[in-house]
Amino acid sequence: MSVKCQTVINYIEQFAPKHLAEEWDNVGVQVGTTTREVSKVLVTLDVTADVVNEALSMGAEMIVSHHPLIFKPLRNLRFDTSFGALIEKIVLNGLVVYSAHTNLDSAVEGVNAVLAEKLGLQNIEILSPDKEEELVKLVVFIPAGHEDAVREAVTKAGAGWIGNYSDCTFQVDGIGTFKPLAGSDPFIGAVGQLEKVEEKRLETILPKQNLNSVLKAMLKAHPYEEVAYDVYPLFNRGKVFGLGRMGVLNEETTLGRFADRVKKTLNVQTVKVVGDLAKTVKRVAVCGGSGASLLHKAFFAGADVLVTGDVKYHEALEAKEMDLHLIDAGHNGTEIVILDQLAAFLKERLVKDGVEIYVSQVNTDPFTFL
Repeated sequence: MSVKCQTVINYIEQFAPKHLAEEWDNVGVQVGTTTREVSKVLVTLDVTADVVNEALSMGAEMIVSHHPLIFKPLRNLRFDTSFGALIEKIVLNGLVVYSAHTNLDSAVEGVNAVLAEKLGLQNIEILSPDKEEELVKLVVFIPAGHEDAVREAVTKAGAGWIGNYSDCTFQVDGIGTFKPLAGSDPFIGAVGQLEKVEEKRLETILPKQNLNSVLKAMLKAHPYEEVAYDVYPLFNRGKVFGLGRMGVLNEETTLGRFADRVKKTLNVQTVKVVGDLAKTVKRVAVCGGSGASLLHKAFFAGADVLVTGDVKYHEALEAKEMDLHLIDAGHNGTEIVILDQLAAFLKERLVKDGVEIYVSQVNTDPFTFL
C-alpha cells in the first residue's frame, strides 16, 4: 500500500508548519515530486551518501531530513563533485527529499520540546516566543446525506484541531433555498425553479495557513456545483511558537552532575561546560543545534544554565562573564532526539495506509572524540 508524497508532507506540516521557518531557511521539498507514490519513508537528521544508500537498500521512496539538503542557492550542479553526485543519485533513483528545519525547531512538539522533556524539565515554557497561530472558522452548507463526506474531507485536510482533540466540528439542520439559472448544472432541482432543500450547517476551526488545502478538499467532496460557505477571522488565541525552551529541574543539582546527566541522557561521548562545576543549577534553558544566539534570552529569563550545541569561543566567554553556565552537547546530540518523535507521529497517521516509517541508523555526526 502507498500514498502520494503530498499526503506525507501534509502530515509533516501539521507537526511542523512551514510558516514557522526562519526567513533565511530553506524548508520543504528539496528534490523530487509531490505526486510520487510512497510506501516507505526514512527519517534522518542529515542527507548524506550513506543515508541515501540506506534509503535505497530498504526500498524507501522518500527521505525526510531535519537539515536541508540544499541550504544555499546553487550556482551550478556538477555531477563530478560529491554534492552533485549525491543529487544525481537521488534523482536517478526517483527519491523525494523533504526537509523540516527551523520550523521543526519551533514546533510545539518539536526539537526543543523533546530536548527539554528528555532532560527531565518541568513547567516548560518557550524561551523565545515569536509567532502565534492565526485561526479562522469555516462554515459550509451541505445537502443532508453528504455531511459526513465533507466533514471527513476538511478534517483530513487540517481542520478541526483543538488542543489534543481532532475532528472537532458542529452542525445544525436548516433549509437552504436557491434557484438554478440558465447555464447551471444543478445537483438538485431544475433550471428556473426555486428549490427548498434540507441542509446541514457544518462549522469547524482551522489554522489560517491550512485554509487553501481545506477549501480545496471541501470543494472536491461537496456535491454542489456552487458551494455556499463562509470564512470568519477569529480572535481566539492560537498556538504560540518559538525557539528554545525553559524549565526547572525536580531538585537542585550541581552543574557537574547535571552535565553528566545531559551526557548520559543524550548518549553523547563528551560535553563542553562553561562555569563552576560545583555551582548549583535548577532553572534550565535548552536550544537544540546552534543556540548560543539565545544567551541573552536565557540570562534574562533567569536560567542557571543553557544546554545547546556549536558554542563558539567568544560566545562561551560572553556567557562566563554573564555568569550563565553553558553545556555544549553538540549540534547532532541536541537535535537527533527529534527523529523518534517525528517518526512516531507519521506512523500513527500513515499506518492505516500501510506506509512504513523508519528512523535512519546512520550516524551522521562528523566528529570523533578522542
